[in-house]
Amino acid sequence: MKLSVWTYEGPPHVGAMRIATAMKGLHYVLHAPQGDTYADLLFTMIERRNHRPPVSYTTFQARDLGADTAGLFKTACRDAVARFDPQAIIVGASCTAELIQDDPGGMSETMGFSIPVIPLELPSYQRKENYGCDETFYRLCRALARPQDRTPRITCNILGGTALGFRHRDDIREITGLLADMGIEVNVSAPLDATPADLARLPAAHFNVLLYPETAETAARWLEREHGQPFTKTIPIGVGATRDFVAEVQKITGLGTRPDETHLRMPWWSASVDSTYLTGKRVFLFGDGTHVMAMARVARDEMGFEVVGMGCYNREQARALRKCAEGYGVEALITDDYLEVEEAIERLAPEMILGTQMERHIGKRLGIPCAVISAPVHVQDFPARYSPVMGFEGANVLFDTLVHPLVMGLEEHLLAMFREDFEFHDDAGASHHGHKAKARTEESARPPERADEQPAAESSFDIVWLPAAEKELKKIPFFVRGKARRNTETFAARKGVREISVDTLYEAKAHYAR
Repeated sequence: MKLSVWTYEGPPHVGAMRIATAMKGLHYVLHAPQGDTYADLLFTMIERRNHRPPVSYTTFQARDLGADTAGLFKTACRDAVARFDPQAIIVGASCTAELIQDDPGGMSETMGFSIPVIPLELPSYQRKENYGCDETFYRLCRALARPQDRTPRITCNILGGTALGFRHRDDIREITGLLADMGIEVNVSAPLDATPADLARLPAAHFNVLLYPETAETAARWLEREHGQPFTKTIPIGVGATRDFVAEVQKITGLGTRPDETHLRMPWWSASVDSTYLTGKRVFLFGDGTHVMAMARVARDEMGFEVVGMGCYNREQARALRKCAEGYGVEALITDDYLEVEEAIERLAPEMILGTQMERHIGKRLGIPCAVISAPVHVQDFPARYSPVMGFEGANVLFDTLVHPLVMGLEEHLLAMFREDFEFHDDAGASHHGHKAKARTEESARPPERADEQPAAESSFDIVWLPAAEKELKKIPFFVRGKARRNTETFAARKGVREISVDTLYEAKAHYAR
């Protein structure tokens, strides 16, 4: 372990908490010291849940270490079962409690509860949060799923949705609707909103839809091996991947019905937006492996961006991501150190970042726009509105997510173009703040000096911009205006031109366009 200001993943017991919090009728008894109860805030403050996570802590203190901490755990188990009346409980230890070796699993098995007790062995010092999710859900499925006949109609299970997941709530709703359009009902969606009794019904479905490999791939593989249920491999993020997902489901089920695409706007909108703000934009992607690989395809094939770098923080996806990166001609960055990510972004100098909340902060420091596409998440990643990133409606949402940070550049350019206007000059104030427009003063009319607009080339004489040429220069978008100024001055210096006119500006443009 190492001390870090920021971390992409918490310890494995936080992953187990995400599973317990996502489900209903399940309780988690966590052998942990007093300070480890901080994790509650992740769910109540960030995800804005209206109830605490179903977790009971032993909350032992330093003075308890010389006494019977095992007794504290047994008391916490009895109290949790009596108070919350769960259908099942999971038991485990936090990274701190693991060091005192009390064996919560072994103790709980001797307590004679009438409900299933599932012990968790999560190696806190070798693995992290996503592993905790994946392993906990697998252990639950293995303990609770029961062999049974398939449903009369073709049904599927949707696997992987958890608490604190990036748009999991809305993704599941979107994919449920897409499957319904194809004539397929959802048998169980788990772990999100499922009960232990629901997990017992998992083998009744004909196949499984795996939406989040980080949190449910082990369970999906176990269900395939033990209960003969195939699972989907395509993650339906973006138009192309969603259509591939539909084809994969059709192949598994033999059904030919296709879902409704009439509400899909992303392909036409991405083709119709001014290419100056889309085509060839250099983007860097970082997050969990699943979302990064899916979003790289969206960025390049559906938005016209150029992928200049990509990486993930979860090493379980490292091999798949490295193979994916080869297809984009870049080297994958596999790290959980945000400083390495920041260094890579600074070196590659992309025009946009697609990342996590961590990269959003990095982009803020470097002045690069960032769209959040993956966990770890913050409160703004749980919008009140319906906002999936999967399926066809998810593709529409992704268009907005990726374009809006770049459209801000267009807005700034337009404001610069109309800076002389009565309403839009710098002193006018924002109309939505109730300010009255003011007449422009001579001081405010003076154009601000920009570092990136200073001359790049020295000459033996002073170059002067004529007023008409300065005015024409302001019509050029702000993010290339500095380059246009430098190129024009270099061209003028080579030609021996002391005064830059509008004609000189366009002659330079034609020269560098050749």
